[in-house]
Amino acid sequence: MRRRVLKTYKLYVGGKFPRSESGRVYEVKDSEGGWLANAPQGSRKDARDAVVAARKAFAGWSGATAYNRGQVLYRVAEMLEGRREQFAREVAEAEGLSAAGAADQVEAAIDRWVWYAGWTDKIAQVVGGANPVAGPFFNLSTPEPTGVVAVLAPQESALLGLVSVLAPVVACGNTAVVVASERAPLPALSLGEVLATSDVPAGVVNLLTGRTAELATPLAAHQDVNAIDLTGAAEATARELEIAAADNLKHVRRRPAAEDWRADPGTSRLTAFLETKTVWHPTGALGVSGSSY
Repeated sequence: MRRRVLKTYKLYVGGKFPRSESGRVYEVKDSEGGWLANAPQGSRKDARDAVVAARKAFAGWSGATAYNRGQVLYRVAEMLEGRREQFAREVAEAEGLSAAGAADQVEAAIDRWVWYAGWTDKIAQVVGGANPVAGPFFNLSTPEPTGVVAVLAPQESALLGLVSVLAPVVACGNTAVVVASERAPLPALSLGEVLATSDVPAGVVNLLTGRTAELATPLAAHQDVNAIDLTGAAEATARELEIAAADNLKHVRRRPAAEDWRADPGTSRLTAFLETKTVWHPTGALGVSGSSY
């Protein structure tokens, strides 16, 4: 009888799979307390490396056409579809769901990813537009990505919740540093494998596992992080993270009291990490440069 080949889980940073620089791991257990795997316990250095990778990828990803981003993200959904049985098993173990319940969660996560992929070339039409002004000018407002976004994934929803907070960030042209669920990180690490084998450029999504509070603190204070989503933060530490984020005027999406991940997500997570650029241009003056602010 052959021995089972145990999987070595690693972080996903800059399109590669490094071990934590500290060499630490922690035990991941199923819903009944049984051992599942050892996951890398990321450090402050890993968080800083992930920010560097995200910043390096930002220009190319934000500069791509919205249509192209949508095609790339749709490819991720295709890859998820091909591995749905693996994800269903991991979600069942992590959340204590039945096989049918876990499969339903995975299908919802795939559908959610497709839904956000479809928004890439539509969100500008919804939140941008021409503004009426009292003068001979065109006045146009267009949304632009914020930059590098730190995302604290929800603790209780290992895949559907993760997709629901990550997909809108990258769909709008931002790059992401994601701290996966501390209790159930394995679906997130498997998602990293999907991203690595799809068309998502290296550094657009970076996945860290470990103690959420340990990783969130340096990300909230990091001067090259432009925004942070506190969904997965503990209630006791969320306020401290908000204060740290204020140092460089980060956009902050505050920790919700509760969230129904099966509900229609609307566009709030798409618009949370967008900035509006307004351009003025004289009417009837060809070849004259406009001004923007």
